[in-house]
Amino acid sequence: MRTTNDFPFYNGTPVQLSTWQWCLVLAGTALGFTALIVPIPLFEDRWGQFIPAILFATVPLAALALATPRYWKELFHRIRWREIGVMVLIALLSLAVSLAVGVLVKKLHGMEANPVFDAMTTQSAADQSLFFLRTIPQLLGEELVTMLPLLALMTLFHSRMGLSRRAAIILAWLLSAMLFGALHLPTYGWNLVQCLVVIGSARLVLSLAYLWTKNLWVSAGAHILNDWTLFGLSLLTAGLSA
Repeated sequence: MRTTNDFPFYNGTPVQLSTWQWCLVLAGTALGFTALIVPIPLFEDRWGQFIPAILFATVPLAALALATPRYWKELFHRIRWREIGVMVLIALLSLAVSLAVGVLVKKLHGMEANPVFDAMTTQSAADQSLFFLRTIPQLLGEELVTMLPLLALMTLFHSRMGLSRRAAIILAWLLSAMLFGALHLPTYGWNLVQCLVVIGSARLVLSLAYLWTKNLWVSAGAHILNDWTLFGLSLLTAGLSA
């Protein structure tokens, strides 16, 4: 149940997380991300690939639940028609921004292709369907690996350093987007400009869904719509050119 219309944890509402509790939560996000990216032969078959994606989402949530057993669900709230509209709006805005910024960066600097797009075009229809299904927990994990640091940074800037709420939100929004972009460096051939500018710009837009609604289901939904659209367009383009 929602206990406040504000962001949780950063100002002691509904509970104040201590430094060691935030360290536990951030360690959980790091461990979840490690479970996603470290290759384990046991999890490389069709169904085993779901395990890292699920761990990516559940390990950070488990860490948050250990830090605050009663209030970890404050990240999530009921979905109404308004929230669905926000999902669609933010997804469309993110696609537009990432396309515009991507075209500019490609022209001025050059960009690396996402290997996932090429791999999908060679998969069977069943494997493609499983891929889309597997992205649901993975993209929820991507929201957690962004929003939990964002809330930790808001706590640091507002409660520890005494910055205003607005300044804390803006700084945390920018820095968490940079972190998100940096996490994509191995995927895009360590192209720093592409990850920080293109991926970071898209992340800034996607984060608006959470900043707007204080509901992680909304930002996760917008992220899923965004990525599924990109994956679908990639498959459609590959099919037309075949």
